[in-house]
Amino acid sequence: MFRKMRILAFVLILGLGCKNEKKSDLPDNAINPSVINNPATASTSTDTKDNVPVFQFENDRHDFGKLIEGEKISFAFKFKNVGKGDLVIRAAQGSCGCTVPEYPKGPVKPGEGGIINITFDSAGKDGFQEKTVTIISNTMPNTYVLTVAGNVEKTGK
Repeated sequence: MFRKMRILAFVLILGLGCKNEKKSDLPDNAINPSVINNPATASTSTDTKDNVPVFQFENDRHDFGKLIEGEKISFAFKFKNVGKGDLVIRAAQGSCGCTVPEYPKGPVKPGEGGIINITFDSAGKDGFQEKTVTIISNTMPNTYVLTVAGNVEKTGK
């Protein structure tokens, strides 16, 4: 009996002593999320803040005007990185499933530009619609909101 208790204790100690290393849930080709923890964005030093990437959009709102219910329509929001560091977009999330963003997956170097394409699906919608896409990046602040709007009319109106 004493021997069984020692074995059980040994197994328990061994099990507790092992590290449980969790494999990342990111795909192999994903950008490392640590780039979002850019020390320049967290620092209060003016020197460091001057080195962060900066979004400059041509516009951050687009009105599609009149749409017929069921139409899928897209708009390309053009931007430029006017900062001094590589701009990395970690995620872009629409305010609902009808608003789908596509964005550059790699770093955007200082002085370079990119496009965030937003597609709005008007199926099942009626009347004025205003949807947003929130972009999470290594800029300061680390979120930026783009807006699309339009007036959806049911067919036969």
